[in-house]
Amino acid sequence: MPVPYHDASVFLAGLDEEWRRHVEATGPCLLQPKPARDPYEALVRAIAYQQLHARAGDAILGRLLALFPALTFPRPAQILATDFAQMRSCGFSASKIATIQGIAQAALDGRVPDYATALAMEDEALIERLTALRGVGRWTVEMLLIYSLERPDILPADDFGVREGYRRLKGLEQQPSRRQMIDIGLAWSPYRTVAAWYLWRVPGR
Repeated sequence: MPVPYHDASVFLAGLDEEWRRHVEATGPCLLQPKPARDPYEALVRAIAYQQLHARAGDAILGRLLALFPALTFPRPAQILATDFAQMRSCGFSASKIATIQGIAQAALDGRVPDYATALAMEDEALIERLTALRGVGRWTVEMLLIYSLERPDILPADDFGVREGYRRLKGLEQQPSRRQMIDIGLAWSPYRTVAAWYLWRVPGR
């Protein structure tokens, strides 16, 4: 059985000596998309984790899901019917609650597309549509593109882990800027999603 992302790993390892050493040390790309998640769910999950360590995000999301034990994930109308105090008790900030409620309302209004519609949209068209929502930035939509829609060529150039990973990979004094990261990442196309996965795993020095 072929290893997923094998071609991408081989491509990246062929870029230069630093990439080769890192890919060999890390091993095969183990990116695990969640294609069953519709854009509404993916956006809410991304907001829950925004600016938090994974463990803190897991805890907050776990408390939200515990409010709806009969469901795998609450539907938009249920989020809107959940009062502010309950959402705060999960650990969400007031700003995140407003964003999540806005996403839920937009899903009901049809501004957040269903899975099939999102799958048929171009990357930038979907980014433009969803970043029009309050509190939804480009990074949030890029996580949706990577993990729910399985897009192979997404580079979250604003992502701290991506920029810091590249800084460490190359032994730089400073992280590249977003603009520099975009330009550097052109050489990794059409496998920028896998490149981001490897950069998230560059060890600290």
